[in-house]
Amino acid sequence: MSELASRNCVPCHGGVPRLTGAELDVYARQVADWLVVDEHHLLRAYKFNNFAAALAFVNRVGALAESEGHHPDISFGWGYAEIKIYTHAIDGLSESDFILAAKIDALA
Repeated sequence: MSELASRNCVPCHGGVPRLTGAELDVYARQVADWLVVDEHHLLRAYKFNNFAAALAFVNRVGALAESEGHHPDISFGWGYAEIKIYTHAIDGLSESDFILAAKIDALA
């Protein structure tokens, strides 16, 4: 388990600066399979053998998101799930986004 995955998300109600530049790169290296898109959100696609496996994964991610109080955007269908993470309150990336990404990777 990565160091990030062992931590908990912290609720953000705004007023926190978004991660950018070098600070963002430090976190991005810790979840290397995720794409950082326009310094705004994290994106990752997962592949599965069938719909049931994709649904089971999405349900595990949903339970994790509820327990962390940090909710990604999820789309899925037969054989795939795509997850987009960002902190809505700041319309960008925070440390909690990377924590959630690491925790999701641990589920996969």
